[in-house]
Amino acid sequence: MNDYRSTALIVGVNGIVGSEIARRLAIRNDWDVYGLSRSAHELPPRVRPVLADLQDADSVTQALKDVRPTHVFFTAWSRQDNEEENIRVNGAMVRNLFDALSPAGSVRHAALMTGLKHYMGPFEAFGTGEMRETPFREESERLDVPNFYYAQEDELFAAAERDDFTWSVHRAHTVTGHAVGNAMNFALTFAVHGAIARETGTPLIFPGTELVWNCLTDISDSRAVAEQMIWASTTPGIGNEAWNVTNGEVFRWRWLWPRLADALGVAWEAPNSEPRPLVEQMAGKEQVWADIAGKYGLAEDRLDQVASFWHTDSDLGVEVEVVADMTKSRLAGFDTYISTERAFLELFDRYEADGLVPPRPRQS
Repeated sequence: MNDYRSTALIVGVNGIVGSEIARRLAIRNDWDVYGLSRSAHELPPRVRPVLADLQDADSVTQALKDVRPTHVFFTAWSRQDNEEENIRVNGAMVRNLFDALSPAGSVRHAALMTGLKHYMGPFEAFGTGEMRETPFREESERLDVPNFYYAQEDELFAAAERDDFTWSVHRAHTVTGHAVGNAMNFALTFAVHGAIARETGTPLIFPGTELVWNCLTDISDSRAVAEQMIWASTTPGIGNEAWNVTNGEVFRWRWLWPRLADALGVAWEAPNSEPRPLVEQMAGKEQVWADIAGKYGLAEDRLDQVASFWHTDSDLGVEVEVVADMTKSRLAGFDTYISTERAFLELFDRYEADGLVPPRPRQS
């Protein structure tokens, strides 16, 4: 137990993992919680908003001049047109944040969320060039390719050495959770896919490759990622480490996809010899979604704000096995384990309750 009061700064508090960290820390009496984002957003009670553009160093410095965090949770990133720009922009975002916090010297630990592109290569070569052998293990050396995750890590490491704090890096795989407008929300994308399939009388078509359909894989629920980031930040003696973080369960899409389709009330189709990406399946469906939103009084009628088809295609369209090893975390004491199917079904219920997707037909 810490003998001091902790202050969290959650960077990317509106995001799929940042919002989960905020919800967990806000209910604890021994934490003060700040949430940094670029735009205003409804936050949990007791989370104090900080508005700043991480790409603007002066904006960050001004916004944080009176904030003294003991713990930083960095879950933000900005997608650019190519990896060179991803590196420039996302590296600068980490640098700008820690440069702004440096004068106060208050940071004790900083946790950075990245992902399996560490092992599989950046977006431009994701799963197509050199990659590490599965199951991915944290001790694997970096790939010899440009990668914005490496740039973020390097900025974190430099700041930690300069300002004498510990760090952790958390490598998640395909995050599911509750956040709208997030570029990596697998579960909400599937819920939207299912709603459109019901409305148009079409099946839930698996968008990925036959290899991904048949191979073992895993997923990272935002609750598992949030819990691990808090655990690594507050457990003595495990600083300066990278950690894989998944639900702990492995599965095959050929098993899970029919179950998700059944829960969404639609028929399903397995992959063909060629992938059928969601970007292509959902092309021109903007008005269909707007009509669905109007019919059911949904909270968001813009399709691109509730679904991330491009990112889902990126994850499911590879020709390689994707599974991460959790042994290191388990041996260190992180024991969170989440049922992937149950996590999806709980999220589908929550999206409906929040008016993000229309109600599903209920089985008698």
